Amino acid sequence: MIRKLQIKFVAMCMVLVTAVLAVVFVAVFFSAKQNTEVISHQVLERVMQEDTLSGRPDLGPNRDGEDVLLPYFTVNLWDSNGVYRAFVTGGTYANLQDTAELEAILSDCLRQNQPEGTIRSYGLRYMRQDYGLYQRIAFVDMSMEQATLQELMGSYLQIGLAALVLLLGVSILLARWATRPVAKAWQQQRQFLSDASHELKTPLTVILSNAELLEAAPLDPRPARWADNIRSEAKQMKSLVEEMLTLARADNAAPTAVMAEVSLSDLATDCALAFEPVAFEAGKPLESDIAPDVTVTGDGDKLRQLVGVLLDNAIKYGRAGGTITLTLRRTDRQARLTVSNPGDPIPPEQLGRLFERFYRADASRGEQSGFGLGLPIAAAITSEHKGTLKAESDQVSTRFLFTMPLKK
Repeated sequence: MIRKLQIKFVAMCMVLVTAVLAVVFVAVFFSAKQNTEVISHQVLERVMQEDTLSGRPDLGPNRDGEDVLLPYFTVNLWDSNGVYRAFVTGGTYANLQDTAELEAILSDCLRQNQPEGTIRSYGLRYMRQDYGLYQRIAFVDMSMEQATLQELMGSYLQIGLAALVLLLGVSILLARWATRPVAKAWQQQRQFLSDASHELKTPLTVILSNAELLEAAPLDPRPARWADNIRSEAKQMKSLVEEMLTLARADNAAPTAVMAEVSLSDLATDCALAFEPVAFEAGKPLESDIAPDVTVTGDGDKLRQLVGVLLDNAIKYGRAGGTITLTLRRTDRQARLTVSNPGDPIPPEQLGRLFERFYRADASRGEQSGFGLGLPIAAAITSEHKGTLKAESDQVSTRFLFTMPLKK
């Protein structure tokens, strides 16, 4: 899927840029063509202004102050009782070979019967003017004009091909860069489905097995134990489904948090009191240092869930006998909550992945209860509250630091 997406991205870029280059090149080409035609027309007009009937006209500089470089020649044509007599009166055109060629040129010009036109077989542009007793026809060489346009077209094609080759390479790099988040999300989704299926399979298997035992032995005195197994596994499955739904809601663009004024000091104190017995039973005493009157604007239930996730994580993965600390401080414009637990150091490359769904930093974490969705939920809640949540680890302890703006 990612490969197809990259191909579509590159194809779209190539089509769009090719269209833009084509429009620009065509516009520039026709502009240049029009300019060359204007120059030829100016030469013809100035030649026609000469009144001499013989000799080379003295054109002088053109309107831009430059010498006229286009080869030309003029012909005076008399109609004597249907017989035309022609006299070449001047010019700089050197390709006129003989009288037969001149007759062919004039014949083509008279056959067109237009005041202006082109004789493409000889590469000439002409202008006719009737003076009563005779006609005057001025010709200008188009070969330089055509050569310039052909050279311009060749240059445009070379530049266009080089630009397209360069663009192809850039588009491929951009496609890989642009689809990297999509590829990561796709991989996470596949991993999520795989892990969720595995996590749901175990409790469902236990529930079905115990249900079959209850059906097979209705008089057996052990149904209460089997029912407890069903209840326990069903609770785990319900917890997993609820956590998955929480993350699914967090993935939606629509906000779900109900914002109000919340005393983070009171909330943190309540969470500490609730988790003290759990930490004591685990042999990891919980100490708290909570600053008073730290007030924020947020969803109280979700913030309580966030603090609970951090404390639960510290109790699960803290070193036995170590002290877990919960600290709340007020900084300049932020509330800063820290949960720390002693434990083995976590490699830096794994710290950022702690907030990925179902991720566990080491094998020992897989032995703990839970599904690896707590920290992703905490990260989603943090994002809703425009805060930050990061993990730090050293040789002594692991710390989770949560910050969010104070109430304005």
